Amino acid sequence: MQINTPKKTKSNVVTMGPPETFEYAPSIESTEIVKIDKQNKLFINGKFTAPKNKKYFLTYNPATEEVLAEIAEAQTNDVDLAVKAARKAYTGVWGKLSGKMRGRYLYRIARIIQERAREFAVLETLDNGKPIRESRDIDIPLVAAHFFYYAGWADKLDYVVPGKKVSSLGVVGQVIPWNFPLLMAAWKIAPALACGNTVVIKPAETTSLSILLLAKVFQEASLPDGVVNIVTGAGATGSALVTHSDINKVAFTGSTEVGKLIARSIAKTSKKLTLELGGKSAHIVYADAAIDQAVEGVINGIFFNQGHVCCAGSRLLVEESIAEMFIEKLKTRMNQLRTGNPLDKNTDVGAINSKTELTKIKKLIRTGIDEGGDYFEATGKIPDKGYFHKPCLFNNVSSAFTLSRIEIFGPVLTISTFRTVQEAILKANDTPYGLAAGIWSEKGSKIHKTASQLKAGVIWANTYNKFDPTSPFGGYNESGFGREGGRHGLFPYLEIK
Repeated sequence: MQINTPKKTKSNVVTMGPPETFEYAPSIESTEIVKIDKQNKLFINGKFTAPKNKKYFLTYNPATEEVLAEIAEAQTNDVDLAVKAARKAYTGVWGKLSGKMRGRYLYRIARIIQERAREFAVLETLDNGKPIRESRDIDIPLVAAHFFYYAGWADKLDYVVPGKKVSSLGVVGQVIPWNFPLLMAAWKIAPALACGNTVVIKPAETTSLSILLLAKVFQEASLPDGVVNIVTGAGATGSALVTHSDINKVAFTGSTEVGKLIARSIAKTSKKLTLELGGKSAHIVYADAAIDQAVEGVINGIFFNQGHVCCAGSRLLVEESIAEMFIEKLKTRMNQLRTGNPLDKNTDVGAINSKTELTKIKKLIRTGIDEGGDYFEATGKIPDKGYFHKPCLFNNVSSAFTLSRIEIFGPVLTISTFRTVQEAILKANDTPYGLAAGIWSEKGSKIHKTASQLKAGVIWANTYNKFDPTSPFGGYNESGFGREGGRHGLFPYLEIK
């Protein structure tokens, strides 16, 4: 919260002084509700199973650098066992279930997630580093909502594509990232099961705990053995999964570089593929926008989840006539963001997910400074321990700057200006990516004109980062292909004839 302090000048004219920020007492979420197993096994054929080679790796709390647990490292033979379990379930009990019965299982899973929502939220914050407010109010409710939504589709697949017949694919291999661990799992598992497929999924090595808790939900819901299998590990585990000969479809969310490798590795096979990759999304603010609301939208667009968002509004394009005023308001608002303990309900910006990611972000910031960008970093302290970085921005950045071309995946905003609608569109489209964009204006005609020419899969108007299970999400160009969410999210998991 801020207040402007009135003060008198020499001419006795009262002006508004610099904003003051109230300090809040810590409000720390208790972790007692979460019980983390010291050693976490693979989830195969409905049971927690030790890896064949008995190898485990450590997972850390990024806010404290403390070890949370050991995670099993699946090898090729473990992946093969999981795929066989999924195939057996597909040809057996799951493949014989009606859509109505599949929907009941999905509905039951959604209800249990709601009942254990606080447990999931705390665990996600411990393992990922995101603020508890985001885990509690955004991630977990959306996870349940996706299972509810696709539970409703399970017995209505005949209406997905009018005039066409649809059928399931078989065994689906899925690889998910660390920025939204449980939400990305829901995005992929729910539609796959609704369509009658079985799943083998690999979470990111730094954030495996919440999906292993989800496995316990599957057990509680009495989901038939082998319908969902979880293999944990790093890149080698993911590679073993996507290249397995008995996988019918691959779904990947992650970096563009890895997405390209996956596309090459299965190019000569009959596997279906969807990729949701990186982004360098533009946030366009016109002079006729509601300025204060636009400032909040830009803040949410880039600093939500520490900037660990594929569709983050990381490139701000602001109309030249309001640029100076807008950027000053933006800096003032950035100085009010609280970076710190993710378990504190007052925290706005939590911990960077890993030391490796923090090092990469700092290196890119140094590159931006060396290239001549005007660097601004929010005031305020950050914890001495843990992986934290203050919200920051670069002003007067051209499209040729490194930071304008590549995905930073952190709390770093780049700013440039424009004079005309067409210039804004040209600058927004000057990127190899095509995931998302945001437009701020009071004129609907200007918003529609701009949106119709933007090369982005998802476009928000006078808002940003709004997600709903009924709405499809995805991009094109180097942001991948295919859609997740909504009716369109069913297409990749169906054979349509």
